[in-house]
Amino acid sequence: MAPILETINGPEDLKKLGGRELVQLAEELRQEIIATCAANGGHLAPSLGVVELTLALHRVFSSPQDKIVWDVGHQAYAHKLLTGRRERFRTLRTLGGISGFPKRAESVHDAFDVGHSSTSISAALGFAVGRDLRKGNNKVIAVIGDGSMTGGIAYEGLNHAGHLNKDLVVILNDNEMSIAENVGALSKFLSRTITSEFVHKIKKDVEGFLEGLDGLGRNVLQVAKRAEESLKGLFTPGMLFEAFGFEYIGPIDGHDVELLQETLERVKRFDDAVLIHVLTKKGKGYRPAEENPSLFHGVGPFEIATGKIIKGKGGAASYTGIFGETIKKIAAEDDKVCAITAAMPDGTGLTPFAKEFPARFFDVGIAEQHGVTFAAGLAAEGYKPVFAVYSSFLQRAYDQVFHDVCLQNLPVVFAIDRAGVVGSDGPTHHGVFDLSYLRSLPNLTIMAPKDENELQHMLQTAIDLGSPVAVRYPRGNGYGVPLDQKFHSLPIGRGEVVREGKDGVIIALGTMVVPALEAAELLAGEGIGMAVVNARFVKPLDRELILSLADRNCPLFTVEENALQGGFGSAVLELLADEGYADLAVARLGFPDQFIEQGEQPELRGRYGLDPEGIAAAVRKKMHV
Repeated sequence: MAPILETINGPEDLKKLGGRELVQLAEELRQEIIATCAANGGHLAPSLGVVELTLALHRVFSSPQDKIVWDVGHQAYAHKLLTGRRERFRTLRTLGGISGFPKRAESVHDAFDVGHSSTSISAALGFAVGRDLRKGNNKVIAVIGDGSMTGGIAYEGLNHAGHLNKDLVVILNDNEMSIAENVGALSKFLSRTITSEFVHKIKKDVEGFLEGLDGLGRNVLQVAKRAEESLKGLFTPGMLFEAFGFEYIGPIDGHDVELLQETLERVKRFDDAVLIHVLTKKGKGYRPAEENPSLFHGVGPFEIATGKIIKGKGGAASYTGIFGETIKKIAAEDDKVCAITAAMPDGTGLTPFAKEFPARFFDVGIAEQHGVTFAAGLAAEGYKPVFAVYSSFLQRAYDQVFHDVCLQNLPVVFAIDRAGVVGSDGPTHHGVFDLSYLRSLPNLTIMAPKDENELQHMLQTAIDLGSPVAVRYPRGNGYGVPLDQKFHSLPIGRGEVVREGKDGVIIALGTMVVPALEAAELLAGEGIGMAVVNARFVKPLDRELILSLADRNCPLFTVEENALQGGFGSAVLELLADEGYADLAVARLGFPDQFIEQGEQPELRGRYGLDPEGIAAAVRKKMHV
């Protein structure tokens, strides 16, 4: 049979295909997704698991009139291939290419920008309410994974949606539950029966009739409902969702396109809130991903034939790995140290800690708000919790950082991984705002290491301090510097001069210290002598050192891998203005007031002048040389 995928230019083309053609198309979609992820990396296993579901959705519904809202969006690769982006799909997650997540600016078929979890039900309900206000008649569908159901906002959305009882379809994509053959057959039978329009209408009519009677009718209705819930509860988890006010359907086989279509066609005619429970296999169709779905959830380039990951820069350990080993060593000496993650034990480097100290390790699920407040409770009880979290995900718990940790001055350590640009996941995942959103909070100490060895000492400093601390560090490998075996606390609010120079000063923070040193070396070859300072601390600033540098009355440059608005450079400017140095020539280097696009870390740092050449160019420009 001739290739089918190359003939699909939009969802309308799917409606012309027969059953055998759909099976072939599903295989072609998987091969294209595997080939692209093997070259570019990406969220492979989630996207492979929803190929049939995606086909069914686009066969039954009419996007973009009908709104399909994907949760997180890391499972939307087949959706992208079927909605006019086939020819550009090989640019996935590259600089200037298509995004790894749904993006409204990219396609009319991407109803909502996503990238963080648990948001789909709330957003879809907004679409549904807006539709009703304008008296529209399109359908709205939210697709949410079982992992995202650990996020509190998902239940907030369910609660509100059930209360409003709008015409809304929620599809729970469950790739963790396994059902035996006989139970699977029974669930298929039950879902066919429950979705019958006749049964649905009769149920509504009977409920209305009984509710209109006196006490006897209402009593009969309550007994009938209890009987129905008891029977359904024996076979399905539907009681939970029906308690939220949703009609529950399932679980059904998420790889049976015919069954999915039949179910969706019937549900399409309903006019109230419905949840369809779909069972899928993560990594479906690619054995390495099926056998190790966690590894292939978000993966770098790999060999298709073997599934072997193609390693990046070798030699030096990653900052994440150094964090994990360091906190494990500190915990061995201090039994008050606990570690917390929000569903990212591997990603944050805490797996070794979890194995060594299982009683002091806590995975709270995709629930950053709870994780922060839980840490605050532990701290109030006398423990030393370390919450390891990606910079972009800590944004979700800002109120808890303020209200439950900083306001009470509790000794919680925020180990902020993926600070700065993170690469191909793009603007939803770049950690370029944490300095800005944390710097204004009283009682919080903020620091960033220049290399992986300094990270070790900053972690010890944070544990010893006895008040709220944030330590931010980047994604990727360190520099391979020697690692001290004994850790010590650093003096709070003290930077260090790492290179002397008489013509100007570069005050660099964290990841920018080494590029600043390399820029100074380039400039030295041109006869320009630049001093370089490792700031270490954003809060408190090293006031004494910075003012002494200002007294030299030579150009001063701040460099940070953060948004310029409200960041480290702004803190330095505020200090200088407050101390009467407003006329000093100061240039701030960082990210501009915009969301930073996807691309590899070196590409993005180079594009925004945060590599050695860019820093040197900024110095030349300011000094008119």
